[in-house]
Amino acid sequence: MAGSSEVLVRLLGVTKSYPQLDHDIRILDDITLDIYRGQYVALLGPSGSGKSTLLRIVTGLTRPSYGTVLYRGEPVTGPHPDAAMVFQTFALYPWLTVQQNVEMGLLGKGVPASERSRRAALLIDLIGLDGYENAFPKELSGGMRQRVGFARALAVDPELLCMDEPFSALDFLTAENLRSELIGWWHDGRLPIQAVLMVTHGIEEAVYMADRIIILSKNPARVIADIANPLPYPRNRKAPAFLELTDHIYQIVTGWDRPAATLWTVPEESAKPTLKPLPQGHLSMLSGLLELVRDRGGVDDLYHLGSELFLEVDDLLPVTETAQLFHLAEVQAGDLKLTALGEEFVAGDIGRRKAIIRSQLKDIPLFQLIDRVLRTKANHSMARDFFLDILEENFSPKEAERQLATAINWGRFAELFHYDTDTELLFLEEDEANQSVQA
Repeated sequence: MAGSSEVLVRLLGVTKSYPQLDHDIRILDDITLDIYRGQYVALLGPSGSGKSTLLRIVTGLTRPSYGTVLYRGEPVTGPHPDAAMVFQTFALYPWLTVQQNVEMGLLGKGVPASERSRRAALLIDLIGLDGYENAFPKELSGGMRQRVGFARALAVDPELLCMDEPFSALDFLTAENLRSELIGWWHDGRLPIQAVLMVTHGIEEAVYMADRIIILSKNPARVIADIANPLPYPRNRKAPAFLELTDHIYQIVTGWDRPAATLWTVPEESAKPTLKPLPQGHLSMLSGLLELVRDRGGVDDLYHLGSELFLEVDDLLPVTETAQLFHLAEVQAGDLKLTALGEEFVAGDIGRRKAIIRSQLKDIPLFQLIDRVLRTKANHSMARDFFLDILEENFSPKEAERQLATAINWGRFAELFHYDTDTELLFLEEDEANQSVQA
């Protein structure tokens, strides 16, 4: 379907914050953009960048804290009848048949039973589930259940189809088939929709499917790039132009922010201290990735690394951010390049690697806080919930849990402190407590 100059959705300064006791945590910051009729738009960004929140705001399922959402020039103040959502999980009613699930939206609109049945039957045939009308969700494969999700969303004749990572819960081949079929339906004009807005964390998926790719940062989310995709359909993933565009977007996603060192410096004494989020990088994956890069001359292309290891950007980015945080590697123009310390880390045994990570953790405010608390306590131990309460002053409860889990994993690996899973205490051994924090 060709795009037009008609604006279907307009976002003006959309901002979303979640209140804490004495401050707000901002998830989206001043999002301003237009979505045009006939466009297939992909929202791309790392985990936690607010993509799903933005999608819910567009459909009216969530209200922004500030800013305005307009649909054909009218403010969106609640669930929008001309927008439909396909979720990451299948979200089907298990006690209803395929036919009944597809009819649910029509039932809510008061469509007569005969018309509901007719429209549902047409869509079930379109999505390739003819003959399964009376089957229940438990009798279907994951791909078949997601097809039912598409049919249910399309049954209400939406103008705007919103999809929240609709293929991520499917196996590789099923996802590939469904992507190709959806693109075919869209370009053949067999869908009743005027525009598609899809949340994804897959760069290749965005380049393969979308006419336009909007890239979000995180903490909080801002639009950092808005890229038109000129590649003709059908698209060949191995074509040089496809690979070039994918690599370009990879560079933007992995290199938009300031160097990690500037994100983790201790604030000036006069400034209010803040805790920046830790990347969710697994140290075992970090070690393996750095070893692989070292064996390839100390530098390698991130897009090719991700493709070779079957890692989406959401999987690879936290590891590269961790490598930069520890000064073990740098991201330059889409390449991951080992630093001198990174070379030393890869060449070292496990003891040396622990020592390097330990020295880097001591420069991060959260670990300075943990170390200071444990050293000043008489018994050199503190309950996990104490640190969780502090983190919840800076992050949402779910993110605070993730941050603390990462901090405990890193701290235990580096032997900066210990953690007892039974008592949920972080603690220092006596000889460790007597050592200087700068040692």
